[in-house]
Amino acid sequence: MSKVLLINGSPNEHGCTDVALQEVAQTLQKNNVETESLWLGKQPMQDCIACSQCRRTGKCVFDDQVNEVSAKLEEFDGIVVGSPVYFGGPSGRLTSFLDRLFYSTDKKKFAGKLAASVVACRRGGATASFERLNQFFLMTNMHVVSSLYWNQIHGCNADEARQDAEGLQTMRTLAQNMAYLFKAQDAAKQAGIEKPTYEAKVFTNFIR
Repeated sequence: MSKVLLINGSPNEHGCTDVALQEVAQTLQKNNVETESLWLGKQPMQDCIACSQCRRTGKCVFDDQVNEVSAKLEEFDGIVVGSPVYFGGPSGRLTSFLDRLFYSTDKKKFAGKLAASVVACRRGGATASFERLNQFFLMTNMHVVSSLYWNQIHGCNADEARQDAEGLQTMRTLAQNMAYLFKAQDAAKQAGIEKPTYEAKVFTNFIR
C-alpha cells in the first residue's frame, strides 16, 4: 500500500490549511492510500545557516523535525505540503523546514516520489505561494501531481474554508490523481519498466 506524508506548515493546527490537507487525506484513504500527518507546531523553526555540516554527517546540525522526517522518508511514496498565505508567500515556518529538509537530505530519497502543495488564503497570494512550494519538488526529480485548478482553498477560518466547494473539490481531485499515479507506478514496476537512471549532477554558475 502506498503511503503519503502530509505536512501542515500553519501555526494553527486545525485552521484552513488543515481543512485542505484533511480533504486530500480522506480521499487518499478512500482510494486505499495510507496517510500520516505532521503539524510543524508553533515553536520557532530554525533557518538553514549554510554551515554545510550536513554534507559531512548526512543530517542537519539542528536535530529537530527536519531530521525526524529525513530519517523516515523512505517510508513514504508521496508528500503533500500545506501552508497559509502570508503576504503572497508560504509561511516562514514551512519554508525554513523545507529549506533544511531538502538541502540536508540525500536527493535520492526524494527522486520518483509523488508531490503536491496546497495553500490557504483569505483572498489573494495563493498562486505565488503555490508556485514557491512546488520549486522544492521540481529540483529533486519528484513528480508533481496536478488537479483541476491550482491547489488553493479560501476562508478566514476553518468553518469558512469548509464552505469553499470548489477548493474542496480541487483537493479531492488532487488526491484522486495521486492515487491513480501510485497505481500507474505499481503497474509500471510489475511490467518491468525501470525507473530512470540519472547522470552525475553537474554544478556550474554564471562565471564558469
